[in-house]
Amino acid sequence: MTALSEAPISRPDARLESLARGFDSIGLGARLRRLAEAARETGGEAVFTTSFGLEDQALTHAIVDSGAAIRLRTLDTGRLFPETYEVWAETEARYGLRIEVFHPAADDLARLTAEQGPYGFRESVAARQACCGARKVLPLRRALAGAGVWVTGLRAEQSQARRGGHFVEWDEAHGLIKAAPLLDWPRQRLVDYVALERIPYNRLHDQGFPSIGCQPCTRALRLGEEERAGRWWWEADARKECGLHVHAAPEAASASLAARAS
Repeated sequence: MTALSEAPISRPDARLESLARGFDSIGLGARLRRLAEAARETGGEAVFTTSFGLEDQALTHAIVDSGAAIRLRTLDTGRLFPETYEVWAETEARYGLRIEVFHPAADDLARLTAEQGPYGFRESVAARQACCGARKVLPLRRALAGAGVWVTGLRAEQSQARRGGHFVEWDEAHGLIKAAPLLDWPRQRLVDYVALERIPYNRLHDQGFPSIGCQPCTRALRLGEEERAGRWWWEADARKECGLHVHAAPEAASASLAARAS
C-alpha cells in the first residue's frame, strides 16, 4: 500500500477531524455516505466532479451503489477525446442518470484564443495554465457553488505530487471540504474493482492512457513513466497539474486571462 502523508490536515477544525477519524478503516461505500452526511451538516451539498477516468468511473458506480447523496457533475472543456464522450454516454445509460455539465464561458475562450491561437498553450507553462484556467478552473468554481464537500478521484499513486495528500482536507480556494476516498487504492485494486463490477470505462485505458485529459494535452505512457507523465508531456516540471488540485484561488485564473487579454 502507498505510504500516505502523516502531516496534519491544513485546517484541523473539529468537523474535519471528526470526518477524518477512522476514514482509512471503512469501505468505499461507507466513506461516501460519511462524506454525504458531512455535507448535509455543513448546510451544503456533496459534489463529485468526474472526468470519466478509471477512478471517476469507480466512484460513480460506488455512489450509485451506496445510495450516497452526492451530486455528479463534469467539466466539458470542449477538447475531450471522442472516447471520453462515448464513456460519458455509456455511463449515463448504465446508471439511468444525467451528469450535470459545466462548460467554459464563451467570453473566456474568445479572449484565450485571441491571445494564444489554437495551440498557444504549448508555448509556456503560463500559457498552458491560462488555458486550463479558462477551460477547467473557472467552470469548476461554478460546479462547486453551494457545495460543502467536494469528492475527487485523487489517488496517492498517481504522481509524486499527490503522495502527500489526505483523505479529507480543507480547500481554501473554494471554501469547502475536499475528499479523496480512493487515496489509498493502488492501481491494481482499482482495475480489479472496475473489472469485477463491469463498470464502463474509457477504452483509451487499454491503449496506454492511465490518465486522460484534453486530447491535445494527453499522450500514451512510455515504459517506466508514472501515471500522469502523459499529461502536458512537453513540460519539464514533474508537479504538473491543471489547477484543479493545487492551493490557488480560482480567481487567479480569471485574473491571468484578463491580464493576457489586456
